[in-house]
Amino acid sequence: MLEDVTDPAPIESELAFESALRPKTLNDFVGQENVRSQIKLLIDAAKLQGRTADHILLAGPPGLGKTTLAMIVAEESAQPLRLTSGPTIQHGGDLAAILTSLAPGEILFIDEIHRMARAAEELLYLAMEDFRVDVMVGKGAGANSISLDLAPFTLIGATTRSGMLPNPLRDRFGFTAHLDFYEDDELAEVIRRAAAKLDVVIEPKALAQVAKRSRGTPRVANRLLRRVRDFALVHGDGVITEQLANDALKLYEVDELGLDRIDRAILECLVNKFSGKAVGLSTLAVAIGEEPDTIEAVVEPFLVRIGLIVRTPRGRQATPMAYQHLGVSPASNSQTTLGNL
Repeated sequence: MLEDVTDPAPIESELAFESALRPKTLNDFVGQENVRSQIKLLIDAAKLQGRTADHILLAGPPGLGKTTLAMIVAEESAQPLRLTSGPTIQHGGDLAAILTSLAPGEILFIDEIHRMARAAEELLYLAMEDFRVDVMVGKGAGANSISLDLAPFTLIGATTRSGMLPNPLRDRFGFTAHLDFYEDDELAEVIRRAAAKLDVVIEPKALAQVAKRSRGTPRVANRLLRRVRDFALVHGDGVITEQLANDALKLYEVDELGLDRIDRAILECLVNKFSGKAVGLSTLAVAIGEEPDTIEAVVEPFLVRIGLIVRTPRGRQATPMAYQHLGVSPASNSQTTLGNL
């Protein structure tokens, strides 16, 4: 009998893995200490006053825990959580249907809120401020606006591009949390806790190697831990040693700085193909075969943070550190380019 390729078990396994590693309370959440303290204050104040918590905007690069924090807020507020995303809300009616179905005190989480349609954004202004929406009924000259009251709710918006949010929407959030990349010691703690939940034995030096190459991002750390665990099971006795960790990361093309294939493609493109000159985002995306949004939101923040590229008015440009990491001399590179002209 042929195996059913539509079997949802692999997907459920992946979801179960992610769910198992998510912290359930603010005390279990590693890193982002200021943000955790600020959110706890918001929750405690709302409980003491018997009201819904203020609207919260979570801003920062992908993988730092925005969705997890939304789940924790719901858990610690003892309120239900409704999950949706900006790209799925393309009409005002889509958002109105969600808002009018919310229970009192319910928490609405909108991921990638900057990608919500403009008509929906404008509907959200009134909902956040006065807990009501104005819905148009009918068309043409016979159209009427009906005002609908909403149950008090808390909106949690997550964005990797807070600058794309219109000011009227951004100003209606009672609190904006800016999540920063993690330090290696914080990532080591994330990995240690994840390994304990997965019942995986990882040696301290191996743990440090995985943390060092996790790009300052817990999601990447958990993903690398899973890959290294699999490698240790196949090529060892299941215990993750430093050598096994290094071999696994080499197999998956993750170098000592945490750069993967796409990162190196960008650096090599800037250094070799464009000879160190500044390059526009769209040109760079075409040159390496990736989407501009992926480069700008996922890849670029980390490369800028560790000093391998800089953003200039003319475009992206490799730094001397990038040349050093690739083992290329800036002087010899420019001479080679001039010689080929």
